[in-house]
Order: sequence, then C-alpha cells, then structure tokens
Amino acid sequence: MKGKAGLVVGIAVGYVLGARAGRERYEQIKTQWLKVWNLDPVQEQVGKVKDFAKSSAMALPSTLWDSAVKVAKSASSKGTPGQRLDAAITVTKDQADDVQRAAKTSAKAAKDAVEDLVDDVTDDTTPGAGRGGA
Repeated sequence: MKGKAGLVVGIAVGYVLGARAGRERYEQIKTQWLKVWNLDPVQEQVGKVKDFAKSSAMALPSTLWDSAVKVAKSASSKGTPGQRLDAAITVTKDQADDVQRAAKTSAKAAKDAVEDLVDDVTDDTTPGAGRGGA
C-alpha cells in the first residue's frame, strides 16, 4: 500500500514541477489539493500522526536523560580516578546500547503508524470500501 501512495505523490509532484500549462493549471491543482487536505477524514489522520509524534518524541529524550544520569553517577562514584573512568566507560557503552534500542523502537513504531495511516486512508478512498463492495 505504501508503494501506491508514494507513486501517487511522485506523479503529482512531477506533474506540478514539470507542468507546462503555467500558473493557471498550478492554481487549479493547488485548489484541488487544498480541498482534499481539508477533508475531515484527512484531518483525522493528520491528528493521529500529530498525537503519535508527540507521544513518541517523549520516549527517546527520557531514555537519553536516564542514560546521562547513570553515566554521571558512575563517573562520580567512589574509587580511584582510573576506576571511575572505567566505570563511566562501561556504563556509557551499556547506555549507548539502550539509547540505540529506544531509537530503533521509536523509528519502527513511527514507520508502523505511518503505514497503518496510509492503509486507513487508502481503504477509506477505495471505491466501495466500507459499503460491502467487492
């Protein structure tokens, strides 16, 4: 489904950028695009994306903060300067792995959410969808 959406967007962008019909045709395309953009189903999906982005954006910074706190604590722990440095390096490596996992999880969740939204929009715009059509 995401390939279809990308194809449609690519064709539309290519047409707009390569159109020889001039400003008038551009304005027609822009007007039609704004009509579609302002439809309630489209705006509902936009709202879902915004909400998801807000919630996902908070996950990674909290992991980064927790990691920074752990590294700072290990660097200020008891022991010789060499021991503290070793502890800080070890904790930093572990925390880097945690941050990497959190980033991958956030990226996968974002990708899945976008694919779901594209599928929802595609299903909503397919003729006969939701009306018992074949």
